[in-house]
Amino acid sequence: MIPRLAELNPVQTLYMDFIDTLRHQGFEGDLNPDYANRVVLATDNSIYQILPQGVLYPKKVTDLEKISRLVDQPRFHSIVLSARGGGTGTNGQSLTDGLIVDCSKYMNRILEINPHERWVRVQAGVVKDQLNAALKPYGLFFAPELSTSNRATIGGMINTDASGQGSVLYGKTRDHVLELDSIWLGGERWLSGALSEERLAEIKQQPDRIGEIHRELDDLYQQNLALIESSFPKLNRCLTGYDLAHIRDESGRFNLNSILCGAEGSLAFIAEAKLSVLPIPKYAALVNVKYTSFESSLRDAKSLMDWQPTSIETIDSKVLNLAMGDIVWDTVRAYFPQRDDEPAIRGINLIEYTGDDEAELKQKVDALCQHLASVSGEAGKSFGYSVVYGAAEINKVWAMRKKAVGLLGNAEGPKRPVPFVEDTAVPPENLADFIMDFRRVLDEHELEYGMFGHVDAGVLHVRPALDMKDPEQEVMIRRITDEVVRLTQQYKGLLWGEHGKGIRSEYAPEFFGALYPELQRIKALFDPRNQMNPGKIATPATQPGAELLKIDGVPTRGQQDRQIPVEVRDTYESAMNCNGNGACYNYDPNDAMCPSWKGTRERIHSPKGRSSLVREWLRLLSQQGSDLNQEADRIRSASVFSGLATRINNTFRRNRGEYDFSNEVHEAMMGCLACKSCVSQCPIKVNVPDFRARFLEVYYGRYLRPMKDYLVGSLEFMIPTLSRFPAPYNWAMRNTFMRAVMKSLVGMVDSPVICRHGLRQGLRERSIDWATEASILALTPAQRDRSVVIVQDAFTSYFETQLVLDLVDLLSLLGFNVLVAPFMPNGKPLHVHGFMQAFNKAAERNLTLLRTLDATGLPLVGIDPSMTLTYRSEYKDVSDDLPNVMLIQEWLVEAIQQRPLTGSVPQHSFKLLAHCTEKTSAAPSIRQWQTLFGYLGQELEVLSTGCCGMSGTFGHEAQNYKLSKEIYALSWSEIVNSPAHKGQLLATGYSCRSQVKRLDNQELLHPVQALLSVVQKL
Repeated sequence: MIPRLAELNPVQTLYMDFIDTLRHQGFEGDLNPDYANRVVLATDNSIYQILPQGVLYPKKVTDLEKISRLVDQPRFHSIVLSARGGGTGTNGQSLTDGLIVDCSKYMNRILEINPHERWVRVQAGVVKDQLNAALKPYGLFFAPELSTSNRATIGGMINTDASGQGSVLYGKTRDHVLELDSIWLGGERWLSGALSEERLAEIKQQPDRIGEIHRELDDLYQQNLALIESSFPKLNRCLTGYDLAHIRDESGRFNLNSILCGAEGSLAFIAEAKLSVLPIPKYAALVNVKYTSFESSLRDAKSLMDWQPTSIETIDSKVLNLAMGDIVWDTVRAYFPQRDDEPAIRGINLIEYTGDDEAELKQKVDALCQHLASVSGEAGKSFGYSVVYGAAEINKVWAMRKKAVGLLGNAEGPKRPVPFVEDTAVPPENLADFIMDFRRVLDEHELEYGMFGHVDAGVLHVRPALDMKDPEQEVMIRRITDEVVRLTQQYKGLLWGEHGKGIRSEYAPEFFGALYPELQRIKALFDPRNQMNPGKIATPATQPGAELLKIDGVPTRGQQDRQIPVEVRDTYESAMNCNGNGACYNYDPNDAMCPSWKGTRERIHSPKGRSSLVREWLRLLSQQGSDLNQEADRIRSASVFSGLATRINNTFRRNRGEYDFSNEVHEAMMGCLACKSCVSQCPIKVNVPDFRARFLEVYYGRYLRPMKDYLVGSLEFMIPTLSRFPAPYNWAMRNTFMRAVMKSLVGMVDSPVICRHGLRQGLRERSIDWATEASILALTPAQRDRSVVIVQDAFTSYFETQLVLDLVDLLSLLGFNVLVAPFMPNGKPLHVHGFMQAFNKAAERNLTLLRTLDATGLPLVGIDPSMTLTYRSEYKDVSDDLPNVMLIQEWLVEAIQQRPLTGSVPQHSFKLLAHCTEKTSAAPSIRQWQTLFGYLGQELEVLSTGCCGMSGTFGHEAQNYKLSKEIYALSWSEIVNSPAHKGQLLATGYSCRSQVKRLDNQELLHPVQALLSVVQKL
């Protein structure tokens, strides 16, 4: 049991009072003082961890006004607030020990699109890619490009004045902000934009706070023109936030947005924004240039700017090698060819051209390519290149480049690349020399690192590898940062070129110099009591004791993680390694990543959130002296009745309302669909199903298991017996009364019915043998050469028997000798529900059979992707000696080409809905389906979809039924019910087909069945 950490202290009491008062004042959003939400939002993508007092999710602008008015009341003057967007900051910008205000859950609507005047009005919680998806039908886009664009919110982009690839052409977020609708401390709401002198004069006459701020800011600007000119560097990535250098635009108009953009929520809350948008370039090309060294790519980039590209990005060999080992490389492999006689690639420049005139663009690309060919092989020049045309293909390369941030964190061992000096900016002409000196600093400390960046803008991203759990390595943060500060000043640059200041605001006085006191005046005008994200950028001049945060004075995640024993950290390694990059917050409903996050918009229901909760659970239990590895061993060796009295007592106390943090973690884990999309989609390979299973094993060693877990876990073992007399089971599953009983007593809303026509009978009718060692040895060499063994799974063999028989018929018609392995429980449902000991036993029994069959040399193929891929993933924890069980298409795409077919049939168009696990964990296999269909003269289009919401038995469980339907509605429902897709849809996953049948009363075929219909006509 993990009780409440302590009784409320005076500070906590004050915050609870504030939250309760908000509730009574009609706050319409969510108020979350619970420990789980606080833990999940205690980290971002930085090295820091600061536990907030609560999390507020406003639903409307009026909620923001209520917060701002209430915090201005005298009794709440010590309450502090921090705005948060996607939570991907690398400098702790949104972290606070006060209240976090997150607009992303509810305030995420696109309010208005004006395509004729090219502007859009959005709420702060809108995600950048969400906005661009809505703009695309109009041929428009919001320009600032970020590696985190699928989860970065517009409010977050404004607060950090975000920019990225292409900033030389498109500028920063601020350059596209027309108006900001902001809420100020005290509750004032103000719409700011560029003001004429007449309008500014009118506002300055107002007797209220708004008039005062405009008067003071204009006076401050006029009085410090020379100082402003000398303090702000002339860089593409100039100093932002409190930006006096741009408070007057090129037309001389006063614009408060230059002060608010980049202010990191330290001055006001951003509620809505009016943004300028641009036409999408009609044509695009990307030249991928290869170098023998990173230094060569950097130095050559300067001369390549003479060829007038839109942007130039660079990647070093470390990042490139990480990308090559990731799922993303499969999409770009063809664009980075390497001949045997070429040197190893040690650096890459990605040179992009965009425009509306195709001939002009091609002329520029051809000119660059001629130049590259003429200097190829020269010292310091490239040795090869490739050209990619078309936005769709180019975006695949940029997706690889975007993923580089996360890939850097996917290293082996305890040392992990971490951000703390990773967005420096210097004049582009100084970049190569600066980086060489930067590398010398890191080399002197004997650190590994990877580098990439925007060479056209002089911005470098570098993440040195440190084990932040080691106190001796943690102190290097200060040493290296101080040295890098010195270097950036030496090369006329900035410490923060792209990702905001946050906790590194400590260095603001050094870079702003004599102008820093004026920034303090700005802070005091908006926030005199230092309540808005205190310690960042500037402290108010009205509070002499207020200090900026120090980079080594703020709690780090490593300080928390080191409290967990090493052996336990190793067991839960996947959760420990999450670096907070937030790739799991992907907004796109047609992307497989984390359906539970998309369905709930609750951060505890994401891989990042679940990792945070498990780490804190491990830490708290370790403080109590619990050894979780020993506890897991004890549970595995104990009988089902061992400790029953304790489990009953704990469950009774839980149901009575007694607090245990484990229950909050359990709630988050039960929302996981165990789809495993996180394992491949997350650049760090966070494996929630793995540590979820380990957590559930320990949790149910302390609490009673629900009956549904035993039913689900044992179904594979019972189904062969039930299938002999399926009528009673099927009647119970169809009977309304029995289903109601099952829902209330067992927790299952329904279950598929067993096929009446059994597999054994169907195989007998086809004279198909069981695959045994004896039956295989009896085959002639000619028969063995064309034989294949189908490995059964419970779901297709017993609930979709016809599919198995159709596969047998297809392979037989193609000339193969088919054998079927005797049924053995796979054990995946046991793993999903944390029956680890039972899973291990089932896996070992299954492996005994599969190894015997594998040793014969015959290919083994499985039908259901999820069950088949279990042999490569979950089984790895049981044994290193794994048989090669392939997906159907993985084997058939090679085998069929050795057996030429005669005849042809008219071409039909099919559309494939792939299973989440299959398309993320075995991505090449999806294209293999297309190859197979193409071989038979058929067209197969792979549709982009998220999760169907079923995922094994998840959707059948009563507690998940509502969420399962909501996830299905996000992407599958519209596709399934579209008249344009009628009769064309195929689905590879059993659970997917089951969900479609259950919710839309439609039956989708498996690709095998579509292929059979084609082959039968040959």
